[in-house]
Amino acid sequence: MEDSQPSPALTSRVEQLDHAVTSMREAPDYTKSAKLRRVLDSLRRVLTQDGGPGAVRERAQVIEAAGVFGGTDWDSPAILVPALAGPSLHSENVDTVVLEAVSELRLVAIAQGDYEHADMTADDARRFLSQVLAINLDLLLAAPSEAERVQQGKSATMTRDVVAYIVDQIGYAAVLDELGDEIWRILRQRPIQVDHVKAMVTRIAIVRSDPDTEHGAAGQGLDRLTTALFGPTEACREDPGTDVYLSRIEAMDVEALESEARGFARAMHDTGLVSAYHAVLVTYLAESNVYLLPEVLGVSEVGRNCMLRYADLVQELIRRAVSPQNAQCLYGLALLLDRGILHQPPVVPSLWRQLALKLAPRVRERLQSAFGPAVEPESFLLGGLLSMLGQPLGVGQGDNPTCQSARALSMWAYNDPDYLLQVVAWAARDDEVTAHFEGQSISSSDLIAGVASGDPIDLDPVSLLVVPHLDRIYAEMIRRCADRPGDPHRWVNPEFHGWWAARGFRINVDVGTGSLDAPDEFIRRFYAAYHPEYNGNQPLIHPQPAGIAFTDSAARYVGWHAITILRVANDPDGVVRVYFFNPNNDSGQDWGDDVVVGTAGNGERPGEGSLPFDQFASRLYIFHADPLEDGSADLVPDADVARVLGYVERSWGVGRMPA
Repeated sequence: MEDSQPSPALTSRVEQLDHAVTSMREAPDYTKSAKLRRVLDSLRRVLTQDGGPGAVRERAQVIEAAGVFGGTDWDSPAILVPALAGPSLHSENVDTVVLEAVSELRLVAIAQGDYEHADMTADDARRFLSQVLAINLDLLLAAPSEAERVQQGKSATMTRDVVAYIVDQIGYAAVLDELGDEIWRILRQRPIQVDHVKAMVTRIAIVRSDPDTEHGAAGQGLDRLTTALFGPTEACREDPGTDVYLSRIEAMDVEALESEARGFARAMHDTGLVSAYHAVLVTYLAESNVYLLPEVLGVSEVGRNCMLRYADLVQELIRRAVSPQNAQCLYGLALLLDRGILHQPPVVPSLWRQLALKLAPRVRERLQSAFGPAVEPESFLLGGLLSMLGQPLGVGQGDNPTCQSARALSMWAYNDPDYLLQVVAWAARDDEVTAHFEGQSISSSDLIAGVASGDPIDLDPVSLLVVPHLDRIYAEMIRRCADRPGDPHRWVNPEFHGWWAARGFRINVDVGTGSLDAPDEFIRRFYAAYHPEYNGNQPLIHPQPAGIAFTDSAARYVGWHAITILRVANDPDGVVRVYFFNPNNDSGQDWGDDVVVGTAGNGERPGEGSLPFDQFASRLYIFHADPLEDGSADLVPDADVARVLGYVERSWGVGRMPA
C-alpha cells in the first residue's frame, strides 16, 4: 500500500477508474465489452501517476470481478507463462501493456494475501512474479531503449513503474543472482549516470542484511557492490556515517591514511561506483595531505604527472565539486587525469573559467529543480563536467529522442574537450549556445523546440543544461537543408559535430521513398573505407558520426539512430570488429537475427559497443569517410557483400530491397 498521501491528479483519476469499473461490473454480460474501453483508458491514466500501481493493486479483485480479463488468457492465471509477460509488457499495443500490468498487480494482491483466488495460491503468485522479475531485469535497471521509446511511448515508463512496485512488494531475494549479474554488466560500461544502480545496490544491501535471505551464487559479486558504496575500507566497514568517519581519519597517521586511500581507489576502479566516505577522505586530504591525492584517486603515472603539474587546479576542483552528496564525480576526475587532457593548452584555463563562472538565474533554477537543494548547482555542474571529460563514452540520452545531441557531447569530450568546455560556459553563463552553419551564425535562444518535445530531465548535469540548446540548433540545421536533395546529414554532421567529421558521405537509402539504393555498392564502400584489409590498414584517426537502422530483438525496423564509430580492430579471437559509441544508455542490445551487441569480452573498452564487421555493416545506413582515401572497394569479396545483404534482407531491409 502507498504510505504517502495521493496527489490530487491520482485521486481524480482513481475516482474515474472506480466509476468505470462499477459501470462495467453492473452491466449485463452482453454489454460489458462496450464498457471495456473506458476501463482500460482509466487504468492507463492511473498507472502513469505516482502511486498508480498501488491504487490498481488495491482494486485488483474488483477489476477482475468486473470482467476486464474476460475472453483473454489473463482470465485464468493458472495458465499464464512468466516468459510471455515480457513481450506483453514491451508490446506496441497499449491495451496489451495495461492488461499485463494489471494482471501482475493482481498477482501481487494475491501473493500478499489481499484476497484468495480460486485459480492461484499466494505461493504460486509469488513464484510467478519472481520469475517475471528475473526474466525482465531490463525493466528494473535500464531506461527505455530506442525501440521501446519509438514503439511504446509513455507506456515504456509506465511498465518500469509497475515492475519497480512489484519488486518492492515481493522483495529481491528471488532475483538476487540475476540482479547482481545485470548490475555488473551495466557497470562494466562505466555510465556517468549510476543513481539508479546505487539505488538498486542500496535495496540489495537492505535485503541481504536479513539473515534469512538466500544469497545464491552472486553473493561475492553483490558483496563487492555493497561494500564499494557503504564500507570500502576498515575505518568505514560498518557504515558509521560521514561525521564519525571524518573524526576517525583526523586521528590517523600517514600510514593508516595511505591504507585508506588505496582501499577506496581499488573499490572505485573495480566497480565504477564512488562511496560518500571516499569524498570525505578526498576533501580531507586536499587540505591536509595533498601527497596522498594520487593514491586516493588511484591514478596512473600520467594522472600523477597531471596532478603534480596542476596541483592548484586539482585541489580547487575537489574543493568546489566534491562532497558526500556529489561523490561520483571523483571517478570522472581520476579518469580525466589519466587521459592527460590537462596537458592540452586550452583545457586548464577553461577549467579555471568554469570555476569562476556565474550561472544564469534560469540555469541555477533548472539544475536545482532537477537535482535538489542538497548541493549547489555550480557544484553539480562542475562535477558533471568532470564526469563527462573523464567518461566521454558514458554519456546517455536518457528517455529522450536526442541521440544527435548526446553523441555530440560525447564526441567533444572524447576528441575536443576545450570546445565542450566552451559550449558549457555559454550555456551556463548566457543560457545560450551559438553555432555556425556554412558561415551563418545560429543562436539557440532564437529557435523553437527541436526533436525533443520538452526539456529533458533524466540526464547528467551537463547534458541537462546543454542538450536543449543543441537540440534546437540541430533541428535548425536540418531545416536549413530542407530544400536540398538527399539526406541533410551530409551537410549537418560536419557542421554540428566538428571539422573532423569527414566530408565524404555515403547513404544506402533513397530519402524520398525509404527504399534501399545500391546497397551492394554501399557495403563495398564501407569495407573500403573502414576495414583494415581494404583501406591500407589505416586506423581511424577521429571518431566518425554514423547512422544505423535500429532494429528490435525480432530484427524488425524501429527507426534511424545516431552512433559514433570509434575504431575498427581485431578482437581477442582475431575477428575484425567495429567498436562504437551508442548514446542509448546501454550498448548491450539484441538487434535480432543473432546480431547481439557486445560490451565486454570482445576487446571493448568501457563504454564501447561492438559487433563483427559484417553484422555492423548490415545495420549501417549512413557513414562518413574521406573522399580522397576511398580504399579498394573492388577487392571486397562478393561473398562478404552477400553475407551482409543477407542480414539486411532479414531485418530492416524487408520491403525496401531494390527490384
